[in-house]
Amino acid sequence: MAMLEVRDLHVAFPQGKRNEVEALRGVNLTLEKGERLGVVGESGAGKSMLAFAILNLIAEPGRVSHGEVMFHGENLLDLSERDIRGIRGNRISMIFQDPMVTLNPVLTIGTQMMETLKAHRNISDADARKLCIAKLKQVAIPSAESRLAAYPHELSGGLRQRVVIAIALLTDPEVIIADEPTTALDVTIQAEIMALILKLCRENDVALILITHDLGVVAEVTERIMIMYAGLCVEDGPTKRIIEAPSHPYSDGLLRALPQHAGRGTKLYQIPGSMPPITALPPGCAYHPRCARATAECKRTIPPLENGVACFHPLDQDEAAS
Repeated sequence: MAMLEVRDLHVAFPQGKRNEVEALRGVNLTLEKGERLGVVGESGAGKSMLAFAILNLIAEPGRVSHGEVMFHGENLLDLSERDIRGIRGNRISMIFQDPMVTLNPVLTIGTQMMETLKAHRNISDADARKLCIAKLKQVAIPSAESRLAAYPHELSGGLRQRVVIAIALLTDPEVIIADEPTTALDVTIQAEIMALILKLCRENDVALILITHDLGVVAEVTERIMIMYAGLCVEDGPTKRIIEAPSHPYSDGLLRALPQHAGRGTKLYQIPGSMPPITALPPGCAYHPRCARATAECKRTIPPLENGVACFHPLDQDEAAS
């Protein structure tokens, strides 16, 4: 049994008085101890919704309408709010996009770190302080002891994100979910943060779910990739295989859009059209209006995920982006 397993997960939101629309439409996911999984797709694909559903953080009026989130054989969706708090932020931690949203601007870094520890551990103030300093040093924050008295606005964006990572590591979690952890940072800092996350996961044998729109990032960090489109997984497999020879036309389009696939002075590739909103999904495969390989079958039937790809007309290896 996998450490974390998502089974046929559906997340629904009300539309009007009697109808609902689905942001997730039957997503399955497995994660083993220490494994690093990348969840990739455009904005609106359902990536962050999947993360929130795993942690039972879907805000009303949204709801998990069907499915299970099994963690060590226990369905997290069946737990009381008190019980889920023993897992959320403790055994499963999350790193959000913007550290200025994650961190409380009116509390010092030390106060916020110690509050996190005391919520999950029976620990003295002195021991908590020592552990906070150790975690700040682990994420390469200079003058770690003095940073405990600093407020978030006194730190650079890169240092704030390192603090968020340190907080995520405080309770020695088994899983870290990182939701676009470098979006708010400069390009030069992004590489440093991703290298730090990879290093810490390897050293601590922590499993990682990395949510991003950038296949270039997951190629450097993850072992397996799940490509999402309009609330569904359309391709799932080893990172190396998907990067070298994607099977789904959407995965291929994402790869072709990377700058390294364009010659010097040539225009970057762009997938035609845009992802449909969940309130106006087309019948059949949601990708078919943008797909050059679509047939009548694609326009009336949603393809099942078989052998790691949900497509009636997957690419051959010779057709994929190289």
